[in-house]
Amino acid sequence: MTNSTPVLPFAAGPNTLRQRLVSIPEIWKRSLIAVFGLAFAFATAIFSTVMRDSGNVVATAVLAGASLLLAVWVGIATVPYLAGRVVSGGRWQDAFDFEVTRAGMIYVLTTLLIGVAALNTGNNLLYLIVSAMLAAILVSGVCSGLILSDLELEVTLPRHVFAGESVRGSVVIRKRRRGLPSLSVTLAPPRPGKQRERWKAVRGSFAFPLNRPPGNEWRKVTCLKIRRIPDAPRLPGVFDGSLYFAMVPAASSVRGELDLNFSRRGLYRQDAFTLATGFPFGLLIKRRRIELSRDVIVYPALDRTRNLSGILPQCAGEQESARVGVGQDLVRIRAYVPGDSSRHVDWKATAKSGSLKVREYSRDEERRFRIVFDNPAPGQLSEAEYERGVQAAASVAWQLAEQSADVLFTAPGLGNSREIHEFLSYLATAQPAVGADLLAELAGFGEQNLVFTARPQADIPPALAASSSVCDLRSV
Repeated sequence: MTNSTPVLPFAAGPNTLRQRLVSIPEIWKRSLIAVFGLAFAFATAIFSTVMRDSGNVVATAVLAGASLLLAVWVGIATVPYLAGRVVSGGRWQDAFDFEVTRAGMIYVLTTLLIGVAALNTGNNLLYLIVSAMLAAILVSGVCSGLILSDLELEVTLPRHVFAGESVRGSVVIRKRRRGLPSLSVTLAPPRPGKQRERWKAVRGSFAFPLNRPPGNEWRKVTCLKIRRIPDAPRLPGVFDGSLYFAMVPAASSVRGELDLNFSRRGLYRQDAFTLATGFPFGLLIKRRRIELSRDVIVYPALDRTRNLSGILPQCAGEQESARVGVGQDLVRIRAYVPGDSSRHVDWKATAKSGSLKVREYSRDEERRFRIVFDNPAPGQLSEAEYERGVQAAASVAWQLAEQSADVLFTAPGLGNSREIHEFLSYLATAQPAVGADLLAELAGFGEQNLVFTARPQADIPPALAASSSVCDLRSV
């Protein structure tokens, strides 16, 4: 019996403790660490006071140092993250975006040890040293923040990029204000974040008892279940290296170049960039996130050594008429008439005949092709076969375009286009998909069609096959 009343059941959590901990949101983890860490540090400090009153100097020093270390660790691990989540505005969030370096950790531990010694001995010189060391940490944070506060970023990426080929982009960092320059600035991509999940109500069923196999439950009702649904996977980034600038002059700008190389075709997106600096002491790495979105469509890799005659057996020959014009092939040698160019005089034939002779050449006509990419359905080809087919179609299209041929490009979702970059953009993001019968919809065009398809020869319409060269995507 089924009841249509929506019920909100208890969510069934992961089976193991480790999976439960992983599924806890990051903000709750940091909050729990802060609460229990500070509570433990406070308890340790109380015990250190008890040990001091009892006269145990060693236990007092150990417990006091442990209390300070816990407090500092909680401050470094949780306070910047929680403050960044609470405060609003990019400037305040940037103020808490920093990372303690290894040298900074050693420096902090040394400061804590000297502080413990100062507390136990009451030596004023040690207090002065600790004060100076703490001030150095504060100065490091303030200076690094001032260095990055008024910097502007401009990134220019190439428009046409092929997979496997190295290209360069340009970066301009501009400092708006006059005064002191910005020193030791590094451009880098943002630190990778975890994939976000959102709470969403999905329709499901609730059965009782819980462990019964399907069909043997006592009662089963339809319900709404609240689940965490992950967001769509992020696109790969454009830039994954770093670029160092020793100095950005005041009220001026510096330019750098990004070396880019994309191994695969597809759409790449960079949503933001990060400016970082460790100036002046290298104790903290201060970061500033700059929201600057850039997209790059990477075309399929080109096989520039591919021989067209192997793919276009019917189109490899010259398609020229014998009409008179400027071309490459000799048609005949004839008598000179006024108006002929002296460059075409055949002096050897002139000497033999005793009269002026000129060479007459054929005029090349533009070669007209249509390239058809018949996108196969999922499962027809393996991933490697599909990638080779896409690469072959891109290579042939690019070579024909370089030869100034009149080419029409046809593909599902693209329609008919004479723009080579539109066709390459389509191939850059193409994936196997089920669509309308493209080959059945094609009309006759020009002298020659080149069809990239995974269909058998018998499934190609006869009218199209009669004027086409067919490339099997499995064997290109």
